Formats: sequence, C-alpha cells, structure tokens
Amino acid sequence: MKRILVVDDEDSIRLLLRDELTEAGYEVITASNGEEALALIEQSKPDLITLDIKMPHMDGAEFLRRIRQIHRDLPVVIFTAYDDFRQDFRLWASDVFVTKSSDLGELKQRISHLLGNGP
Repeated sequence: MKRILVVDDEDSIRLLLRDELTEAGYEVITASNGEEALALIEQSKPDLITLDIKMPHMDGAEFLRRIRQIHRDLPVVIFTAYDDFRQDFRLWASDVFVTKSSDLGELKQRISHLLGNGP
C-alpha cells in the first residue's frame, strides 16, 4: 500500500485528506507543519507528499527546498488555496500544483498518476 504524507496546518484539511485518501486505498500520515513533516519522512518513508504553502514556522517553499536536498525523487504535490503561488519559482521543484477545492477529484487523479496508478 502506498503511503502519503499530508502536510497542512489546517486540522480540517488534514482530516479531509486523510479520510478521502484512505478511502482511495492509500495509507495516510499527517503533519501540521514542515518541521513535524521532516521528522516523519525519515520515520515513515512516504511515497508521496501533499504540501500546503502557508504554514507557521516553516512555509511550504522552505520545506520543499529542504526535502529536495535529501529526497530528489520523492513526489511532492503542492495543494494550496493560493493559485498566485503557481508563479513562485521556489515551488517549481514540486511535481504538481493543485488549487484547493471542495472537489478532490483533480488531487486524487494527480496522486494516482504520480504513484503509477493512472493516466
């Protein structure tokens, strides 16, 4: 079973993604900030990360920079409410950029594709 690490400072988003992605057949672990996520990566060895941008302590761009130094091939999906960050060159190291929506269809499709399960 593929393991996904959801990194988001909003409890409701973490719970929603955990439930939806678990239902889709993934094992899901969550972190509320970048520092917590960095520790979890070494412990749990996720196959993919979903990452919010605006978070306290360490924003998504800094987390992405740090993770790329260690794990260049670990797929990272930016999942944010702020579409204007799409132009931020610091986030170009991610594999996919998805704007948050109540419809998680696009996110699930992108995850499936990155994990080799879909078109």
